[in-house]
Amino acid sequence: MIGYRFTEFIPEKKESSDTFDNLWNIFRELLLITSGDPNEALSWLTNLDKQYNITSENYGIGDFIDELREKGYLDEERQTGKLKITAKTENDFRKNALEEIFGKLRKSGKGDHNTFISGRGEEKGADIRDFQFGDSPDNISVTDSLRNAQINHGFGEFMLTEDDLEVVDNEYKTQTSTVLMIDISHSMILYGEDRITPAKKVAMALSELILSKYKKDTLDVIVFGNDAWQISIKDLPYLSVGPYHTNTVAGLELAMDILRKRKNQNKQIFMITDGKPTCMKVGIKYYKNSFGLDPKILKKTMNLGAACRRLNIPITTFMIASDPYLKQFVKEFTAVNNGNAYYSDLQGLGHLVFEDFKKNRRKNL
Repeated sequence: MIGYRFTEFIPEKKESSDTFDNLWNIFRELLLITSGDPNEALSWLTNLDKQYNITSENYGIGDFIDELREKGYLDEERQTGKLKITAKTENDFRKNALEEIFGKLRKSGKGDHNTFISGRGEEKGADIRDFQFGDSPDNISVTDSLRNAQINHGFGEFMLTEDDLEVVDNEYKTQTSTVLMIDISHSMILYGEDRITPAKKVAMALSELILSKYKKDTLDVIVFGNDAWQISIKDLPYLSVGPYHTNTVAGLELAMDILRKRKNQNKQIFMITDGKPTCMKVGIKYYKNSFGLDPKILKKTMNLGAACRRLNIPITTFMIASDPYLKQFVKEFTAVNNGNAYYSDLQGLGHLVFEDFKKNRRKNL
């Protein structure tokens, strides 16, 4: 018998490579938990190695550290000699978070904000229609038009008329400005539950999604505790919780200020929190009350929600808590704003954020 018989090719695994990948996956998680401190993360990793024998005689933690340096994931501070993560590591955080949370995202062209409207938009669609006066010649479907000419006029003498022409409809694309608000009050790490790390992962995944797929969109990230302030995307791995109350008012005011400067028609706010508003600033002093829902703070919060509604800025609240009175607060706040609300555990948070983000891409506010 003439021919070739093919068998499955199984490449030989290199122990050092496999060990590095395993250690890197663990180390990356530890880096997020330790707010980007590689020295503390390596200390934890060494303790884990002692307990679970992750490394071997041929490849130890020291080899892993050397390889991290060689690959450009770690660097040293000149003054202190302490290790620090690099921009390459920050980028890897975002890409890994995107893959982990939005791994099933269908690949499509950049800037793909489809609406239900077709016509003279920016990106080519899939719909074919007859040529109309005023259509751009660039949109003519050559293959379909030539086929029509052959069907209508035969093969004897080639003839192409206006009636043979078909065009590919372009699709209008929406551009959206999003502000992501992350609660960094002390309750985000209370009761033995780490809520800030999943929130950071979601923020990094969303930022990578917009940077890589929706390049004409804007994403601004703000954090709120006693006050609210804006952080850059590259600062997300270093984010940590502080001894703060929850000043939702300051967060909403800052989000509105940011969106007011954005020129996009579509604007939205995503808020990830686990508690009720407990703080606001009155003059130069802080007004605080952690015991229940304070009417003074609540009224200001509701007024801002209503103001966002008048500005066509929907607020989607992701509440990482299940207390009945918190649900009631979120329900009332959502009604005032005409936004959306989700009550999520930490595992489902990322998928909910993505689904709402994708759904809002179809809106033309």
